[in-house]
Amino acid sequence: MSKQINHSLREWMDIFMHRSMRGWSQYAKSTGLSMPQFSILMQLHHKGPCGMSQISERFDISNAAASQLAEKLVQNEYIERAEDPNDRRAKVLQLTSKGKDLINAGVEERYRWLDELVKKLSAEEKLKVHEGLSILTEAAKKLENGE
Repeated sequence: MSKQINHSLREWMDIFMHRSMRGWSQYAKSTGLSMPQFSILMQLHHKGPCGMSQISERFDISNAAASQLAEKLVQNEYIERAEDPNDRRAKVLQLTSKGKDLINAGVEERYRWLDELVKKLSAEEKLKVHEGLSILTEAAKKLENGE
């Protein structure tokens, strides 16, 4: 049974990741941003304000390259540079409300296909999927927490 579950999960994961990444890519392209620029916005969305060095480390690029990527985001008012309270010489990048709106719209767009998928399921199938995913989510959380 383990082989069957692993096969089913891998098959689902492949489809889900493909659809998810394609959704992000199409949305990023529609905004006129590159995927690296969009990734910076996502980093700020998930991790909160951070310095240029954290961006360069996260994406394994030079500070100059990170600064160049961030510049267009600043010009488009998706992010802003603020003074680092711990080091007045350093700048911290943070999302603006326009940047937050862009990311939230992207999240909605990314998951739109799930709404279509759920519409294709019967009430009984929805219940089964819900129960199975709840079990998997709890197991994944335990694994994440080292339990």
